[in-house]
Amino acid sequence: MYGLPESDPESERRRSWAPLLAVCAGYFMVILDVTVLNVAVPVIGRDLSTSLTGIQWITDGYTLVFAGFLLTGGALGDRLGNRRVFCAGVSVFTMSSAACALAPNAPSLVTARLVEGLGAALIVPGSLALLQQAYPGPAARSRAFGLWGSMAGIAASAGPLLGGLLVSTAGWRWVFLINLPVGAVCLLLTLRHVARSPRHAGRALDWPAQCAVVAAVALLTAALNEAGRRGWSDPAVLAGVCLAVLAAVAFAVRERLARSPVLPLDLLRSRAMSGGAVIGLLFNFGFYGMLFTASLAFQHHRGFSALGTGLALFPAVAMTMFASVLSGRLTGRTGDRPLVISGMLLAALGLAGWAAAGAEPAYALLVAPMMAAGFGTSFALTGSTATVMGAAPPAYAGAASALFNTTRQIGSATGVALGGSLLASATDYDTGLRTSMAVGALAYLSAAALAWLCVPGRSEGT
Repeated sequence: MYGLPESDPESERRRSWAPLLAVCAGYFMVILDVTVLNVAVPVIGRDLSTSLTGIQWITDGYTLVFAGFLLTGGALGDRLGNRRVFCAGVSVFTMSSAACALAPNAPSLVTARLVEGLGAALIVPGSLALLQQAYPGPAARSRAFGLWGSMAGIAASAGPLLGGLLVSTAGWRWVFLINLPVGAVCLLLTLRHVARSPRHAGRALDWPAQCAVVAAVALLTAALNEAGRRGWSDPAVLAGVCLAVLAAVAFAVRERLARSPVLPLDLLRSRAMSGGAVIGLLFNFGFYGMLFTASLAFQHHRGFSALGTGLALFPAVAMTMFASVLSGRLTGRTGDRPLVISGMLLAALGLAGWAAAGAEPAYALLVAPMMAAGFGTSFALTGSTATVMGAAPPAYAGAASALFNTTRQIGSATGVALGGSLLASATDYDTGLRTSMAVGALAYLSAAALAWLCVPGRSEGT
């Protein structure tokens, strides 16, 4: 495989898994870095003697750069080769993680986190494009997408648990140092086992459009993050949303006029492409909103420690790997549509069950809703990923991956911001939590309805 010498079947089987392991290692590292820091930032703030604003920039700076430059990373991958850009992203991410671990003060740490976000934006779009390239067969590709998707759920839910363990034992700097061996293995596997990607060097990078989309996503993400703290009616939040809309309009106008657009608007007219991207936004909204509000409820309302909260959220992550592998195996028999719809309905049932569980329910009553949300989200992720990537021409695989992951990042930021606002504005903590779960259930139901209309059935799929 990939020009390597012929060998025994067992060696060939191991080599066939190598591209998947390489790509998933890079993606896991990126998503873990978003969540593992949550329980570490109070300790970092005390150790580096920084203000609340400094703590916020340590977390939000990474997210802003990551979300804002995803489409740029996808366009660079299509132009220069996805393997080359992916490896560059892994190198940047790993080196900046080392800089984070060695940071002597808060400004140095924030700067290193911004660079980390840029590395992440180069990694994620190429990850899906490389899997599509390495596994051209529909069944193998679906299994690969399933395992790729499970990395997000595992990293998101295991992050608080791992962060709590590292901070309480080795110290907060190990939150970043763990990226070094993972990045090194990822880079080695990619260079050795992933084929070189085709390059489209003649496609110019449309820098005005790139700047517009970076501004739109960064402004929207910043506004949503601030909405959780300031409230949705705050002038700064409203101004950020309005400016983000203006930047998005400028991007659309520029793409219509550009000779070589970043993301041709004709692609967005594809029902599968645009619908799949919105489905990703909706299920990330529900899942990450659930994780955020549940984490706050367990720590602030029930008095759980950081480690205890990670353990309490474990039922959600425990289902993600199983669901992704199962959906990857079933999609060849059923097609993507039934899996996406059933996953979204199950997740909606889980959050609706939490909302209906009553005031301050026993933890045992919340295990099934968390398992349903984790299973349903991961079960649907494989099909929605395959839908978006299958609708894109090979020359725009990186851009399609970037679009899908950008909408998912927006969904995550919206879910977290709205969940925080509902908790802050409700008459009591429990009411805000249950309202947040009900809104998440509605988002899942909307995704199920959209999947019925947009996700191809078996006869239409690959």
